[in-house]
Amino acid sequence: MIKKEMIAMLLAGGQGSRLGVLTAKVAKPAVSFGGKYRIIDFPLSNCINSGVDTVGVLTQYQPLRLNTHIGIGIPWDLDRNIGGVTVLPPYEKSSNTEWYTGTANAIYQNIDYMDSFNPDYVLILSGDHIYKMDYEVMLDYHKSKGAEVTLAAMPVPMEEAKRFGILITDEDRRINEFEEKPEHPRSNLASMGIYIFNWKTLKEALIANAQQPSLDFGKHVIPYCHAKGSPCYAYEYNAYWKDVGTLHSYWEANMELIDIVPEFNLYEEYWKIYTKCDKLPPQYISENGEIEKCIIGEGTQIYGKVYNSVIGCGVTIGEGTVVRDSIIMNDAVIGFGGHIEKAIIAENVTIGDNVNIGVGEEVDNDTAPHIYNHGLVCVGEKSVVPSGVTIGKNVVISGVTGPEDYEGMQLASGKSLIKAGDEV
Repeated sequence: MIKKEMIAMLLAGGQGSRLGVLTAKVAKPAVSFGGKYRIIDFPLSNCINSGVDTVGVLTQYQPLRLNTHIGIGIPWDLDRNIGGVTVLPPYEKSSNTEWYTGTANAIYQNIDYMDSFNPDYVLILSGDHIYKMDYEVMLDYHKSKGAEVTLAAMPVPMEEAKRFGILITDEDRRINEFEEKPEHPRSNLASMGIYIFNWKTLKEALIANAQQPSLDFGKHVIPYCHAKGSPCYAYEYNAYWKDVGTLHSYWEANMELIDIVPEFNLYEEYWKIYTKCDKLPPQYISENGEIEKCIIGEGTQIYGKVYNSVIGCGVTIGEGTVVRDSIIMNDAVIGFGGHIEKAIIAENVTIGDNVNIGVGEEVDNDTAPHIYNHGLVCVGEKSVVPSGVTIGKNVVISGVTGPEDYEGMQLASGKSLIKAGDEV
């Protein structure tokens, strides 16, 4: 019989609605990050760097690009005869078919998959965080405490604590209480959504709570284990960890990669980040091109000037165009003579000549100010912006737009231009 000490279950089905048009056509874990990666590369790389060679990836929302990216797991050395990486979408069953309705429900629906490896421990991961963690060290901690459940946790500023699941522990880090997004938090130790369970404990908790609507770890499974007296411990983590759940945090995390001494370093020899790489030619910078403090992906051609930006693979930036403080994803084409400031431009976007983006004063966005803010301009994938237009701040554009969509060839700050069939 197959026997694995620890397997990982990676939750990658989320829509990531706070990323607006960036996730209208793609699951959040498949969104580009850092020029050549996708967000899911970070937890997958952590697995293989930590010696975890069996990973179930649970997909649901817009899974095609994620499935294509993961394939059979070759970039992460997860193409194994026994174990390796397996994509686990919701599937048709003989009695009833249901979508994954909560984080723990997705795991519950895959009990047979986990059982097939007869694991001692199951590691639950989220597919949308940027960090490096050695899960083996966390497992050693779990064993040393005699824990049945261990939650990775990190201190957060007290004023932000109400956004998280908060853990209240004794001096030995044993968890006494959970508070899910408390209005008046009594601790600043926040759950990171990374858990190690003894498999027997997890299986019993999932089966016992199977009928809960939207079965969730923070609301149901962990409180159940705790109430039953299972030893639950907090594993404190103090290195870099970023939940890129909003456009601003996503933009910020990309910008942090290009600091002179980045807090999150992509270039460490001993902890590589792996990804699926297309066979692309090298970058080309023309004699008039200029680059300062940037990440530039393979196959990109730069004829203009790019400062403090993260540029993906296969991008073209035309002569005379200036790009600052922006993220430009794979295969975007930007014409000549333009100016782009603090923008997030998704994959396969075409921007015409002499286009000015990020101009003028900040005004709240008129359709989704909670998503489009901090002065950012967001252009959804495969969108087209015609030549000669001027675009303000806190603007979102999605779809193939023409000159007739821009009154006086302008789109004022705070405006949303979403063509029919596209989602905000």
